[in-house]
This record gives sequence, structure tokens and C-alpha cells, in this order.
Amino acid sequence: MKKGHGGFLVAGKILSALVAFLCSFATAHAALAGEAGLYSTLYPYYAEVCALSQILKKPGFGADLRGGPGGHSVLYLNGVRRKTDAHYPTLEMVDPAASSAQQGVGVSVNDHFRNVNWIAVDGPDFFFSGGLSPSARVTHDAYRQTQARAKAMGIYDGVEFRDWFFNDMPPGTSKRDWMYEISVSTDYAIDFGRDRYCARVPLDRAKMSAVVDYLNGVNDLYKSGKTEYVWNVLQNNCSHLTHNALAAAGVWDHFPTNKFVLFAAFDFPVPKNEFINQLERTNDLPLANLLDLYADPAARQSLMRENWLPTEPGALAQIVHARKNNDVYDTDVKLIFYDWPLFEPYHRQFDEIEGEPRYFDIRANLAYFAKLYQTILAARKPIAWYVKDAAAHHVNRTPQLLASPLERRDFAAFYDRFYRYVSGQQEAVQATLAALPRGIASNPPATP
Repeated sequence: MKKGHGGFLVAGKILSALVAFLCSFATAHAALAGEAGLYSTLYPYYAEVCALSQILKKPGFGADLRGGPGGHSVLYLNGVRRKTDAHYPTLEMVDPAASSAQQGVGVSVNDHFRNVNWIAVDGPDFFFSGGLSPSARVTHDAYRQTQARAKAMGIYDGVEFRDWFFNDMPPGTSKRDWMYEISVSTDYAIDFGRDRYCARVPLDRAKMSAVVDYLNGVNDLYKSGKTEYVWNVLQNNCSHLTHNALAAAGVWDHFPTNKFVLFAAFDFPVPKNEFINQLERTNDLPLANLLDLYADPAARQSLMRENWLPTEPGALAQIVHARKNNDVYDTDVKLIFYDWPLFEPYHRQFDEIEGEPRYFDIRANLAYFAKLYQTILAARKPIAWYVKDAAAHHVNRTPQLLASPLERRDFAAFYDRFYRYVSGQQEAVQATLAALPRGIASNPPATP
């Protein structure tokens, strides 16, 4: 296997050397996260993080690209676009009136890069599908045409690759052409050769602006060329960026980069793990257990400062397999979890999620939250009940919750905000359900 060629292409071998219990690939089903036009109408701004499988290019055509099962991670932002006149990867917000299913940008990190951390690709259609129709075959001609379109778009304008990625460049090939050749199905045309496991989270314009500012700030570190970006599977990989982009929106805490390597070896973001983590964060915060929710500092802060919680309607999963009609890539590809042996919690969580339509279908998702909000409001208890409960179960919580008068006053404010928030959410989700077209029905994952 050649060094590099994007994201986690070498992660499988590195992880296997570091930790012997890396798990095997779990077979996935195919599912769609709602019709694109409907979804973007409901949620004009959303972020979608996708864990991508290994890449296995068939030999004898173009660059030899065969990667390990650690995979890769990319980010799609709806309501954002690439600033094409910047001649360097830079993002900007789309005008609110123009936001639609095709008004978005894909973001990819790659170990090829020297003077950027990430690059941007216009539109979900080209970013994910390379511009091919769903039934089209990945032929050699389609592959070449997709590269030509990527070059015409200029997605690597201002981007420099590390020198060693040109070592295997065939005679007579330009460096610019080789950059596009070794990046197909990693930075663009993702579905040509990779399975993808995507998790969406709706955001408002302010939160999306925070994501854009964060990403632009990351690239600004390398723009002058004085500091070079160095990809590292443990300390600064593609999932660090996607995780921290969502952290900028308040979804969860920031994941530090460049941790001490021995610590990082046991605590670093992995694409498929992040898929599960994001779905749980955006669907399964303990809304029905107010003390546990209060004990989550990031969630508590989001509610009190922004009247928002990461767990809200509209956070859906989408699982799409690499195109089977394929002359360029082998499509029996794997994507591993970084999991504990025997217990395998990520495998179990994946199986549970895969069997629940609410994670994949917009109507089922909205109906779930409508019922949840109704249950929460009906089961409302007075503040004194929570104070008593916190004292009774203090052994299970360190430090003890609501132990001081100041904390009890803080909880009272949280309690009031929470129930006003849930009441507003219940009204909003009921209105959204009522407005859905009748033809949009629940579609649980189907076997491919």
C-alpha cells in the first residue's frame, strides 16, 4: 500500500499495530435521510459528517490507491459555499434566500496537503456522486470526465501537496493533474469507491457561521506557508477537524489536537466511532432525566446561553454504499470501529441504530420527538423533587449535584429554561409534522 492518498488510508495498519483488538467491519444497510429538497426546506442550514470506508482501486488504471479499513471522514455544510475568488480554500455563507439542496460545500482533510488543513468542493452532487446519475456506471471515461470537471472547478487552487506524493507520478504527467488523480473518491466523487455513513445535524445560521469561522481560522494558520499542516492519525486527523467543526456550533466539547502520543493512542477520534457518537449526541441526550442533562456542562451551557440542545428533531443518518456498477474500484470495502473487545459497545450501538427508523426517516424522527416532548411535559415534577433525588443518588454522581444553595439556584434557572424550551419544541415539531407532504412516509433502512 502506498503512503498517504488521503485521510485514514493508512489508519488500518497503524491502528492494528497500536491496538490488537480493532474490530471487524459490520455489514450495513442502505438508507436515505429523507428527500433532499424537503429536508433542506425544513432545515436550510445543516452539517453532515460522513465516515468513509477504505478505498480499493482496481490495478492497471491510474494511480494505485488501496487503503486500510480505518477509512476517512468528510464534512458537508448546507447553506455554505466556497469562495471561488479567494484562490485558497475559504468558505462563506450563502444568502438565506438562496439556500437549497444544492447550495452547499463539501470539506475534506487529506494527508497530501502542506499549506492547508482542508479543501472545499462545490455542491453535494459533485462532492458525493461526482456528478453521475444514481444509475450511471463508474467507467474509465466517467472517471476522467469527473477529474476534468474537478480541475475546471479549481478545487485545489492555491493548494500545495507534499513532495513525496509525486514520487509515483508517471512520466509526462503534470503535478497539477496528479493532484486530482490521487484524490478521486477521497476529496471528491466520494461514492465512486467508498461506502459512507453520514450523520446530519440541523443548525441555525448563527451556528453555521460559527462553523465557517472556525474552519477558515484553521486554514488561516497555513495560508502564509510559514507553518505546514502535518496530518497525524493520532494527533491531528480528518476526524479531529469534523469533530471540532461541530464543537464550534456547540454540539459537543472541542477535541484537542497534538496530544501527547501515548495518551492520544487511547483517545483519538475515529471516523466510524464519530458516526455513532454524533447520532447519539444529536438524538439521545437524556432529555427525560433532567439531572443527568444538567450534569452535562456542554448541554447545560447550550440551553442557558442559546436556548438550544444538540438533541433536536432532524438529526438523521444516511448510509450509502459505493457504486456496484464499477470499472475502477473494488466495492467490497470495510470500515472499522475502534472498539473494546468482547463488549464491543460501538457494534451494539450501531445495530440498535440501524434497526430504528427514527434515525433515518424524517417523519419517524419528528414523531419520536413529538411523543418525547409530550411525555416530558406530562411527567414534570417540582424542583424540590429533583433536589431530593440528587441527594438520594449522590453516590452515583461525583461531585454531588445541587449540594450548595448557589447550585440549586442555578438548577432552578435551568429547570425553568428547559421546560419553556421543551414546550416551544413541542409546538414546533407538531407544526412541522402537520406541514409534511402526505406522500412522505417512514422508510426504514432497506437491504441493498
